[in-house]
Amino acid sequence: MNKRTSASTFPWREHYDPGVRHNIELPHAPLHALVDWAAEKRPEGLACIFHDFRMTYAEMQRICETIAANLRAHGLKQGDRVALMLPNLPQTYLAFWGILKAGGVVVMVNPVYMKTELRHLLTDSGARFMIAHDPAWKKIAPLREEVPVEKFFLTALDDAGALPVAVGGRAGEKGILPEIPTDDANVLRFLSLTCGTERYSASVSNPAEDMAILQYTGGTTGVPKGVVLTHVNLLVNTMQTCNWLGSMKDEENVVAALLPLFHVYGLQVALLVPAAFAAAALPIPRYDPGEFLRLLITHRVTLFPGAPSVYLSLLQHKETKNYDLSSLKIAISGSAPIPAEAFLLFEELTGSKLIEGYGLTESSPITHLTPAYGKRKFGSIGLPIPNTEAMIVDMELGIIELPPNKLGELIVRGPQVMREYYNHPDETAGALRNGWLYTGDIGYMDEEGFFYIKDRKKDMVIVGGYNVYPREIDEVLLAHPDVKEAVAAAVVHPTRGEVLKAYVVLKEGKTLTTVDILSHCRKKLAKYKVPRVVEFRESLPRAVTGKILRRALQAEEADRAAGRIPDKQE
Repeated sequence: MNKRTSASTFPWREHYDPGVRHNIELPHAPLHALVDWAAEKRPEGLACIFHDFRMTYAEMQRICETIAANLRAHGLKQGDRVALMLPNLPQTYLAFWGILKAGGVVVMVNPVYMKTELRHLLTDSGARFMIAHDPAWKKIAPLREEVPVEKFFLTALDDAGALPVAVGGRAGEKGILPEIPTDDANVLRFLSLTCGTERYSASVSNPAEDMAILQYTGGTTGVPKGVVLTHVNLLVNTMQTCNWLGSMKDEENVVAALLPLFHVYGLQVALLVPAAFAAAALPIPRYDPGEFLRLLITHRVTLFPGAPSVYLSLLQHKETKNYDLSSLKIAISGSAPIPAEAFLLFEELTGSKLIEGYGLTESSPITHLTPAYGKRKFGSIGLPIPNTEAMIVDMELGIIELPPNKLGELIVRGPQVMREYYNHPDETAGALRNGWLYTGDIGYMDEEGFFYIKDRKKDMVIVGGYNVYPREIDEVLLAHPDVKEAVAAAVVHPTRGEVLKAYVVLKEGKTLTTVDILSHCRKKLAKYKVPRVVEFRESLPRAVTGKILRRALQAEEADRAAGRIPDKQE
């Protein structure tokens, strides 16, 4: 069962770039050892750049260990979960490493989550502490009596200027929002964690089994599940990625951290990989094409991991051609394919190599990358990275390996694959079988070992680079008192790729508008989960079992887009 035949061993290895090893030695170290190794290799090298703020790796190591000591003094114990709800800031890097060095487990939280989403995540994870951005307090405060969080540490955007680094000294705390209590012993300033002379760095007895991050993802039920990623899961995936980018290892690199760090893709390539390269991270909390281009040339960025939408935006920006982007060596794209013409135009414009990849939260996340210098095949997610196996199996039983060019479910295995879903043994058993992770994605492998994704077995939708599960939107729509039936589905949009569309049947005698539905959704969902289009209907298509046929609606939209049926009035 799920054993490779002699004819299907590892054809992809023939297409690795020179210097990329087939297998790397598995580490036996905690994830936070990356900071220690960087501080030893390049103590005076820049670890973080943010406006006028500069921090070296020696300073980062010291501050993180001070944060760790203070968290321990506040009562944090080995294995305690700490929720981290921050945009891309220097504080995000320090808090992340400080939590790990304290022996805690990081729970990354999307800053745009609304109260309902926060309540579930904080309760399910059992987080005892939370580090958050000041503006999030208005969403957090009403939940204090409903979640297990005991202490909150808040930080402002300009707090980076008050960190105890050699350049700039300490500044006073500024801009604390009036609604944040200043006399509550359990609501504290993040900067207080950076003060003092005590330092601490936890040991990890079993890094291959001990949890480093509890990263939440959705499921087919729409209820977010915690993915248990161990220290070795994340550390080995960092090493796999760096091995793939090996041509950069001896250079002084600057990494543009535009991808959100709370997302596992951004976490891996914009937080962990910079530490592994002892590179400077350039956190960018908000994307503006003109400002982003200015940052690229000002700081001579060498590595830029991004999403397809950003690359397309830069190509469409009228000033891009006037910037010298020759410092950029490698750009990485994930979450969706890039059109071949845009791919080639970006490389021509910058002189860099653009590589694409594939991964899942459950695999830390990277499993496939395209070669930087070798053969490329547009539309392919690339080759399995070192120490990683991949296979296409039948979609019925999932046990028969399919021949090249035959569609089936992609399964992968490797040391980066998660330990389990947190407190979800049944779903863990469904996803992890005989050592393989069943991705739920449908695709094929060609004769040379290049993989392609063609469809999703699950109903998951990728909107703006984020995973969205329509069932969650269904539940919000049905919570409206005037809605009788509702379902959300992904439909093709001429410029945005996939967008969410809500199909709504109202209760008899009720009247609602598109604005009413969207306003209702905005109160309960993060912005990127809110449907772009609403269609009111008399009824929805159903199977004989009574289940609403989401895919029938998608097929209807495809027919409409192709002109096979007339447009529907919305």
